[in-house]
Amino acid sequence: MSKSEARTAQLKRLDKYTTNLNDPYYLHYKFLFADIQQAVTTYANGKVLDIGCGNKPYRDMFQGRSESYTGCDIVQSSANEVDIICPCTDIPVEDNSMDTVFSTQVMEHVAEHGKLLSEAFRILKPGGHIILTAPMYWEHHEVPYDFFRFTRYGMEHLFRTAGFEIVEIKANGGKWALTGQALLNNLRSTLYRPNKSFRRRFFKGVFVLFRVKWLINLFFGFLEKTDKDEQTTLNFLVVARKP
Repeated sequence: MSKSEARTAQLKRLDKYTTNLNDPYYLHYKFLFADIQQAVTTYANGKVLDIGCGNKPYRDMFQGRSESYTGCDIVQSSANEVDIICPCTDIPVEDNSMDTVFSTQVMEHVAEHGKLLSEAFRILKPGGHIILTAPMYWEHHEVPYDFFRFTRYGMEHLFRTAGFEIVEIKANGGKWALTGQALLNNLRSTLYRPNKSFRRRFFKGVFVLFRVKWLINLFFGFLEKTDKDEQTTLNFLVVARKP
């Protein structure tokens, strides 16, 4: 099996940007989706390149704001949506040819993530914007292709090193969204293990019967709304400009 085939076999990709209280990733997606929508509405225009596009779950956000929407990824997606198959550190797109570069929850999977940003800078027209998100907290995923997590100050350093001017860096949810999401992730990783012992099946039944997932999402979503604290967060969204 080739490296690309191995990566394809393990890939589970997002195909829409909707969520609800029954979603085990509600606290993650609720703030991520809203912040991406706001950034796209404010900054996206012209020719758009989606780096690590997967199944292009955010394409509809760009309708009416872009003249073209091209996606690249290292492998073809399950829905056959990738236009350019290539590493994100070596994209066959001309210099100064795109108005907007978009990349979400990709940079943590790129071993040489500085080169991703350098490619984005090369491809963007002067005055163009990059909109990028990456996690500060998340459990291992797409293993073994999961390399990094990012702080606000790490993001500032990486983007400025690549030549960008920072427009904004926004935390996608704060400490309560992170706490609730981490709790749910840990509960589910325990209860949904292959081990089918009576005790595990009992607690899994309680988890489902009493809608614990729904209650955690509701409770921590309420705390996040009433006690905003972004000292720690699930993800950061960065908007930066090529001078």
